[in-house]
Amino acid sequence: QVELVESGGDSVQPGRSLRLACVASGPTSSNWMGWFRQAPGKERQGIATIHTYSGTDDYTYSAKGRFTISWDEHATTLYLQMNNLKPEDTGMYFCAAKPKYQSARSPLSAREYTYWGQGTQVTVSS
Repeated sequence: QVELVESGGDSVQPGRSLRLACVASGPTSSNWMGWFRQAPGKERQGIATIHTYSGTDDYTYSAKGRFTISWDEHATTLYLQMNNLKPEDTGMYFCAAKPKYQSARSPLSAREYTYWGQGTQVTVSS
């Protein structure tokens, strides 16, 4: 069992930055973890994923070059650094994890993930 608690969401103007954090408790030393966004009326979309042991990461196209996912193994905290935010980045951001040692065929697919946090809201608007 992995428990996840997100924080860091805010309302910001376009071009600004935010860093989201997700504190994880439970077995997290060799897991796929990720950040997902859900806008009103839309499906949950994978933004960035990382494997907590290998460090392998992946990003959706719109996040490449602007967002950085990272894992702090000592603090067992997942981060998402978001720079140059755009209005289309608006949504509820969720942290998710797969069970330890489980592989992922499509790490950016929400269907792969078992454990979810409650989400943190990001609004980008002028």
